[in-house]
Amino acid sequence: MHWADVLAEDLLERGSEHTLATGITPSGPIHVGNLREVLTTEAVHRAVQDQGGSSTLLYVGDTYDPLRKVYPFLEDHPEINYADHVGEPISTVPAPDGEHESFAHRFLSPFLDALAELGIDPEIRLAHELYESGAYREAIEQAIDHGETIRGILNDVAGRDLEPGWVPFNPRCPDCGRFSETEITASDGTSLEIRCSCGFTGSLDALDPGAGKLPWRVDWPARWAFLGVSFEAFGKDHAASGGSWDTAVPIAEQVYGIDPPGHEVYEWIHVEGEGAMSSSKGTGIAAQDVLEVTPPEVLRFLFMRYRPNKHVEFDAGEGLLDLVDGYDRAMTELEEEGTSDELRDPERVLELSQPSGEMPEHPSQHVSMRHLARLVDIYEDTEEVLASVRRSGHIEEVTDAEEGLLRSRIERTRAWLATFAPEDAQLTRNPGACGRACTSSPPGSTGRPTSPRRARVRPRSWRCSPFGAPWPRETPSTWSRRRSRAISPASCRPSSRARSTESTGKAPTRCSSRWPCT
Repeated sequence: MHWADVLAEDLLERGSEHTLATGITPSGPIHVGNLREVLTTEAVHRAVQDQGGSSTLLYVGDTYDPLRKVYPFLEDHPEINYADHVGEPISTVPAPDGEHESFAHRFLSPFLDALAELGIDPEIRLAHELYESGAYREAIEQAIDHGETIRGILNDVAGRDLEPGWVPFNPRCPDCGRFSETEITASDGTSLEIRCSCGFTGSLDALDPGAGKLPWRVDWPARWAFLGVSFEAFGKDHAASGGSWDTAVPIAEQVYGIDPPGHEVYEWIHVEGEGAMSSSKGTGIAAQDVLEVTPPEVLRFLFMRYRPNKHVEFDAGEGLLDLVDGYDRAMTELEEEGTSDELRDPERVLELSQPSGEMPEHPSQHVSMRHLARLVDIYEDTEEVLASVRRSGHIEEVTDAEEGLLRSRIERTRAWLATFAPEDAQLTRNPGACGRACTSSPPGSTGRPTSPRRARVRPRSWRCSPFGAPWPRETPSTWSRRRSRAISPASCRPSSRARSTESTGKAPTRCSSRWPCT
């Protein structure tokens, strides 16, 4: 049984109606690693429905979190003094691109677009709207009323040293709008006296909409309570001893009177050779950038084939070819043999990999991404690539829908060559338009820049480029340190036919390759 079905079965033993929640703080480019939380939760959401239960999927954007510092990727935007905005909710901080409503919207919007492409359609809840609308009012009142209980939990479980009288509330200065520079000097229930470094002193009521927010360790179980959350996946950092989960459970039980939701702990996704991704540091690969080169069903497949607690390294270079071809191979094996040598429960893995939730009618009509990479490196025009694929017998008659998918594969392959393809990949011994094997590099050449269609582009760095330009690298590219596995090099030599034309300067007839046939 697939892991999502096991988790759904456990949930349904507790009841037939469920609310599953997921979310992220949009403090920077939201990377592909963040998809693991969303896709884990969404897979369980699908499984609950498949087993006859009722399920609602929520995506909560933590847009009321403060801007904690001037992140490195913001230094390229001196026109906005982000130091002046540190401590403000990211829902009010200006967007660095000047186009979106706020800093938070700048990074949340493209991520939600990526979710839609993956077939994920959650109900959206934005934290700043929840606080400013008064949705947290009862949860805030309960937290303040049980302040000593919460203080004891945080001191005992998380090793905090909070003094008696501590109030579980972060007030927002009514004058400068910051959280980080404001402190509570006295309290009487929800009536608070506050002081801010901007010079403001005065009082506010914590129950007023937008007056402030709960600390994260209290906000999390409060959210479970008023949103009715019954399942949530979260990263291993929250599951560490004394971490957010260990404090959220007793707060949920003792303060809000609810049982903690079902849950699944997931392992972080690492970029091969680079380590864990981080939105705020701008490291990793943005989810929408990955979808420019990866079919959505293949990206879902990456997460559906492994249990969430399994370590996974994502390689957008040659490893992406392995991933795409592995998906195609599994689809073909399932269609032809009803099983797969590489997957447990392959039919369910592949079903959950489909954005639509339905298996394609003719899954074996795919063409290897490796083969497409060779063809795209030769042919500028998509029609020429399609003609070559038909001529070589890689595809038979296809429907309009299947041809549309193939065209999409071709465009994604073209984008991969222009962005993530390794520097040392050599696309050699490719079939030219003349039907012979042609090289894409001249004699003695050892790199991809010799192909005129790829020499014009600069490969994107592993680091996220939130505003379009690649991040500078201080060390050699991981690509150049890795042995080329995707396309093995071959000697490049002029053919006898090509040598016979050297005196006349004529190129081989009808061959579109830049270099001669072999």
